[in-house]
Amino acid sequence: MNIKPKYPLMFLFIFLATIFAAKVYAGSIDTTTVKNVDIERYLGRWYEVARFPHSFEKGLERVTAEYSIRPDGKIRVVNSGFHPDGKPSRAEGKAYIPNPADSSRLKVSFFWFFYGDYFILELDEKNYNWALVGSNNDSFLWILSRTPEMDEKVYAELLEKAKKRGYDLSKLIKVKQK
Repeated sequence: MNIKPKYPLMFLFIFLATIFAAKVYAGSIDTTTVKNVDIERYLGRWYEVARFPHSFEKGLERVTAEYSIRPDGKIRVVNSGFHPDGKPSRAEGKAYIPNPADSSRLKVSFFWFFYGDYFILELDEKNYNWALVGSNNDSFLWILSRTPEMDEKVYAELLEKAKKRGYDLSKLIKVKQK
């Protein structure tokens, strides 16, 4: 028995439109990263000022990320925070730079060999006091600072930069650091 779709061209059109829409959607944010990142200067403690919501950080306050070099040359990543009841949360992972010529695009893993993008989109290149970090899609965004509180003017400027890149800032959560 030979069954033919009733509308083969319609199915083809829907398939191609879905692929095209996915490509357009994937390109809807600007993932251009900063030109040069001195990883040695980037290492150390960063405070999470704001983020997009994710299950792995749900409800966490006083969140920090600590970066250091591991004996194997990769970057040790330790994310820490506290639940509202005061219970601590800690996750340790690793990161590496896939292309040494582009140190602003890292790969980070907290689970086996599954790596995600860590793109340094904006950076205080003079003092390394703040950073805007994202990935290859619009689901991840963090505003980081070397201090628990960020100057409101700098924060507003980073929000504007993120908005110009195409991020939906209505999803942004400001992280309690006190």
